[in-house]
Amino acid sequence: MAALMENTLLPDPGDVERTGAINALLSLLVDESKTELTGPSGAVAPLPDEVRSVLLTVVRALASGSAVTVEPRRTVLTTQEAAEILSVSRPTLVRLLEGGQIPYTTPGRHRRVELAEVLKYQQRLRKDRNAALADLGHSAPDGTDVGFVATR
Repeated sequence: MAALMENTLLPDPGDVERTGAINALLSLLVDESKTELTGPSGAVAPLPDEVRSVLLTVVRALASGSAVTVEPRRTVLTTQEAAEILSVSRPTLVRLLEGGQIPYTTPGRHRRVELAEVLKYQQRLRKDRNAALADLGHSAPDGTDVGFVATR
């Protein structure tokens, strides 16, 4: 819980103007291929696309009044960590691993899962659910179109 509090940024209602200016600047940089940060001493460092994207997401969230939590993650996870990301129990995750749904390694006695693989599985699951909802919503049992479309 302490880590959550340390890594959570709350919006400052009195700082809307500055947050809006930063948001506007970062929005201009979305399509820029070369962005740099300049420090107070004049030192310049390139800003990777991933960092620019995270900054943009954080500033937009703060500008809209949402709190933001930034939490570092390792790229190789335990089964418990992977299960928590997917919001499933560890035994359920182990069944997914053993069923070939998510690749894993066993470097010693314990299974390890790549974060990228967990996120790919999560995205694939979301896509499948949305497709099923869209199919379900487009036709009623009698064949008539009901006009429901999944948005996420």
